[in-house]
Amino acid sequence: QVQLVESGGGLVQAGGSLRLSCAASRRTFSNYAMAWFRQAPGKEREFVAGIRWSGGSSYYADSVKGRFTISRDNAKNTVYLQMNSLKPEDTAVYYCAARNGVIATMDVYEYDYWGQGTQVTVSS
Repeated sequence: QVQLVESGGGLVQAGGSLRLSCAASRRTFSNYAMAWFRQAPGKEREFVAGIRWSGGSSYYADSVKGRFTISRDNAKNTVYLQMNSLKPEDTAVYYCAARNGVIATMDVYEYDYWGQGTQVTVSS
């Protein structure tokens, strides 16, 4: 069992930045590929960014490429999402997810564990 706890959400103006963190409970955190998803009101949950178990490769949705950066610190059992140049359309609940595998896929159904989510609101 892996427990994930997100933090760092909040209200920010367009063009601003936020850094989300996701702390994992399990010592074998490094065995899991990690990802961030988001869900806006009335919309399906969508992939934002993912990172391999080793941290060697990362993947991004086209809508956030060049603005968001995912990283992980396996020594701290933590994954991060640095979000720059935020836009109102980035407003959503952001979820951290863990997948018992090497690759971080874009499919929400391939993830085994989820955090409770953290709200990000970007005002125009």
